[in-house]
Amino acid sequence: MEQMTHRLTSERLVGKPVKIEKNYAEVLMETVKEMAVDEYGLVHGGFTFGLADYAAMLAVNEPTVVLGKAEVKFLKPVRVGDRLVARAEVIEESGGGVGGGTSPRRKKLVKAEVFNERDEKVFEGTFHCYVLEKHVLE
Repeated sequence: MEQMTHRLTSERLVGKPVKIEKNYAEVLMETVKEMAVDEYGLVHGGFTFGLADYAAMLAVNEPTVVLGKAEVKFLKPVRVGDRLVARAEVIEESGGGVGGGTSPRRKKLVKAEVFNERDEKVFEGTFHCYVLEKHVLE
């Protein structure tokens, strides 16, 4: 399936799409030393969150999708050098009404999980995504 949203996203910072299907996406990210917060090589949680968020946006895969809210859990630490995969799936959709401007046309609830190369779940979250009538910056 063609990528319809977030096309300019940095693969180095939040990952590379490896699968985009209707209501589902997978994104792969290699963690690098610039993501570390200390001498132990602990990766800042914002990068893991960004990976999951990107996968959620691609699961929705509409040009005007934005994130409204997220409920997340960081389950295990991520280290520099870890290879992560985020899997996201739309689990609920509501709306469809008419909205003007940046009013939500539809809401999609997306479940995202991130695993390391040892198949350990390091992150999970629910992302409340909104598909707007037009781009949020218009």
